[in-house]
Amino acid sequence: MRLVFMGTPDFAVASLNALVEAGFDVVGVVTAADKPAGRGQKLQESAVKQYAIAKGLKVLQPIKLKDPEFIAELKSLHADLQVVVAFRMLPEIVWNMPPKGTINLHASLLPQYRGAAPINHAIINGETESGVTTFFLKHEIDTGDVIFSEKVTITSEDSAGDLHDKLMNVGAGLLVNTVQAIAEGNYTEQPQPQSDELKHAPKIFKEHCLINWNQPVQTVYNLIRGLSPYPTAFTKLNDKTLKVFKAELEEKETGLAPGTFLSDGKTYLKFAAKDGFIRLTDLQYEGKKRMQIDEFLRGMRL
Repeated sequence: MRLVFMGTPDFAVASLNALVEAGFDVVGVVTAADKPAGRGQKLQESAVKQYAIAKGLKVLQPIKLKDPEFIAELKSLHADLQVVVAFRMLPEIVWNMPPKGTINLHASLLPQYRGAAPINHAIINGETESGVTTFFLKHEIDTGDVIFSEKVTITSEDSAGDLHDKLMNVGAGLLVNTVQAIAEGNYTEQPQPQSDELKHAPKIFKEHCLINWNQPVQTVYNLIRGLSPYPTAFTKLNDKTLKVFKAELEEKETGLAPGTFLSDGKTYLKFAAKDGFIRLTDLQYEGKKRMQIDEFLRGMRL
């Protein structure tokens, strides 16, 4: 089978590499256009593009997915199947092009957590289980018939970064199995279960990252884990932004107004939530580098 792969970030690289290593014929890679980044605003290539170039794969970087030149070039690749991992929404003219269709790897157990940020929301909501799902694309986002899925355990200390890596690796293996099954015609499509209690995973914006200390301590702890390392939960300290990458929770009566902080100036800094303390361990103060709590307190007067 001739495959076209579509993806952009590191999460997608593991899947592309797994397909290449498994010997599949990847005839083209579609990824995001180069974007200026950093202080120098130099053009930066996506992780998928960097990998594809290193492997000598053909790269396409359309600005608009309905561009006639892109559509013509995509058709000229004569793909039997298209594979999408962490890319953008495709127009029907693209996803309906190959004879065997277009499949997607999604970082949740569908139908739960459809949307742009399934990894973050699973942690934020305190889930103990997530997983990956492969399915065929159709009109409505993340609603196509399921091919395969695989569960992954979430520990009480896992961050979004930890779950990202687990799902990235499990997903790469699941994707190889899926493509192999399609090549052999050895699979059965299953419609996604209907449910009135769907949990969604919309895109996360900065306002969602501000810690509300009036909430239960477990809720705050899950928010910090679910936004680490990116886009990162934050609070205010001396009117400056304090990003929190890691923390510990103490479930006990504080006797303090939510948002009040305590510190010995040497080893700990903790904020009162509704029913306990959040003890910060890994953080970044506005204008400073990321650091551990003891290093932060050595250079900070509270």
